[in-house]
Amino acid sequence: MLQNNHRIYLSPPHMGEREKMYINEAFETNWIAPLGPNVDGFENDIISFTGTGGAVALSSGTAAIHLALILLGVEKGDKVFCSSLTFVASANPILYQGAVPVFIDSEPETWNMSPKALERALREAADDGKLPKAVIVVHLYGQSAKMDELISICNYYSVPIVEDSAESLGSTYKGKASGTLGKFGIFSFNGNKIITTSGGGMLISDDLVLLQRARFLATQARDQAAYYQHSQRGYNYRLSNILAGIGRAQMELIEERVFSRRTIYEKYEKGLGTLPGVYFIKELENTRSNRWLTAITINEKETGVHVSQVLRALEEENIEARPVWKPLHLQPLFNESKYYAHGEDVSARLFQSGICLPSGSSLRDEEQLRVINCIYKTLKEPYITEKVAK
Repeated sequence: MLQNNHRIYLSPPHMGEREKMYINEAFETNWIAPLGPNVDGFENDIISFTGTGGAVALSSGTAAIHLALILLGVEKGDKVFCSSLTFVASANPILYQGAVPVFIDSEPETWNMSPKALERALREAADDGKLPKAVIVVHLYGQSAKMDELISICNYYSVPIVEDSAESLGSTYKGKASGTLGKFGIFSFNGNKIITTSGGGMLISDDLVLLQRARFLATQARDQAAYYQHSQRGYNYRLSNILAGIGRAQMELIEERVFSRRTIYEKYEKGLGTLPGVYFIKELENTRSNRWLTAITINEKETGVHVSQVLRALEEENIEARPVWKPLHLQPLFNESKYYAHGEDVSARLFQSGICLPSGSSLRDEEQLRVINCIYKTLKEPYITEKVAK
């Protein structure tokens, strides 16, 4: 029986019994170190689920982005364009390579990279004779970016796309799996993601030659020799066989996890969507969002309440909620980086008004009702007394 004041988390890991089976198998066969049957199986699971040509299991999504940039030839002084409204892990690998990040604003419909801002940035870069080596497009909170437009623009300038799909495993764009539309796609399996390996990531691509090089670089770039010989700089980026076993068990339930998160979103929209000044990220036509996190904006002029008041009220009720990502062009780390706005600064506005609500796939009806009631109370609306519709 849950206590009324127990902590409700934003997106906790959702574990079951299957994970123990794979972990125990790894122990029983002594496949403890990185690589092994679970790693191979996990990669094949991702290949089968997404329809990609190949996959490399790695220690994190950040490692996957880093390797993608290396494979695309990003070096010191090169430019890399990146979505601004995202977690810092999307852009840190640019710095690892000594490259120069340039940030691109969101557009208001999907909250993802603005084709208008990207086109302007690429046009100016072409005029300057220094096009970026890559464009990192983030699919925020599970919602796909406007990929047809972004791909068309990048193809015109012959610039490859890296899809940061860390938050969007299980999402689709016009029938294609998230992460499969660019030159490379990356996934994260951090503890808060839709499936988790505790910590881990995946690099996917149809270019199997480059993926084989990614495997080489991710295992310390060891030359083929009878002894340990290294001619190039390598990285310790491969995923543990034990953690990959957790991932295999989680992948068996990926569609259930997506269904749960989408159902949670629908309940929030039903419970809060009629409130004046409360807005949700709508699903782009011909896409399916995994609804990793339900994110809303609260218009202070319409509600008379600032988003910080809602966050404070939720915390007082022992409910974890967070602002949307602070845009990277506003981060002290990148205060000298160039930024291209959509027109108005969309990502800055979303940061000022956005909030992510508890969305874990194990969230119970009564827990979600607590969240909805707290927001109603904070917005000076009457409490909902009936249970959230199943």
